[in-house]
Amino acid sequence: MAINTEKNTYTIAFAAVMVVIVGALLAFMASALSAKISENERLEKQQNILYAMGVNENEGAGSVSFIGTDKVAEAFNTYIKEQIILEGDKITKDPNAYLIDLKKEETNAKAGKTRKLPVFIGEKDNKEFYIIPMRGKGLWDAIWGFVAVDKNMIVQGVYFDHKGETPGLGANIKQRYFMDDFIGESILNNDNYVGITVAKGNNDPTNEIKDDNEVDALAGATITGDGVSAMIKQSVALYKPFLQTIASN
Repeated sequence: MAINTEKNTYTIAFAAVMVVIVGALLAFMASALSAKISENERLEKQQNILYAMGVNENEGAGSVSFIGTDKVAEAFNTYIKEQIILEGDKITKDPNAYLIDLKKEETNAKAGKTRKLPVFIGEKDNKEFYIIPMRGKGLWDAIWGFVAVDKNMIVQGVYFDHKGETPGLGANIKQRYFMDDFIGESILNNDNYVGITVAKGNNDPTNEIKDDNEVDALAGATITGDGVSAMIKQSVALYKPFLQTIASN
């Protein structure tokens, strides 16, 4: 007996079968690729942390160029001398501190639990770097990154990324010309930990003044820039007790 393909019941049954088949395929693919996805995420984090402390393959004034995925694990072990976790008054060493999920820790803090704060201590050219991770909110979704400071609280480098900022506007926070502006700025104003403000109407558009705690804003991306400013300030506040111990040594 021929199947009447014009009936609504056929259409519904066909759609249901396709949903089951496609769902099963997607579940299988996700399971099969989960290890590879996790590995890529791990390598990307290592690249981002190293980039913030100036370990990259940038040339001239071009675009962002990370340490290659084939070399990043070795470079990470070479330049990152120590990873620690701040948890209340407790400080512990952990070689996998970089894998801590900041979003999850933020949720824990909102629920009244103790937040784990990872810190990475790097060394390059006989100079020590303290790299702290950051997470905030842009115009449309999450923004995140890393900031590396020396013992004098001078920024040695940053890395920013985003989930859904506007291409050509807020998405430019991950462009090299913007991130390079932060190098040499201080997160201190006198003895106050103030972070760095992405300032619209900044009187130093070429960013030659390094003691104003400001960098020039991105055109057409005021809210994203405000999100970056808030992210840095809030991160500095979380790490202030630890940073004070560095500055006092």
